[in-house]
Amino acid sequence: MGKLKVFSGKEICSLLEQNGFKNIRQRGSHIVMQKKTDSSTITVVVPMHPEIRVGTLGSIIRQSKLPRKLFEVE
Repeated sequence: MGKLKVFSGKEICSLLEQNGFKNIRQRGSHIVMQKKTDSSTITVVVPMHPEIRVGTLGSIIRQSKLPRKLFEVE
């Protein structure tokens, strides 16, 4: 398991959009992103902070069901 990069909320939203997620709505400093699959809808809430904490990033990775490698330092 590699080391996670430091992301801003804007960078995470961009990465999620590249992988099929759409910006559904925003409330305050949090954006709700969704991706529809054949069997379900995946919802991820992204805080629009300049730097996302490691625990929050881990939660976003788990919720999005995207490979962790997308978020690791190369």
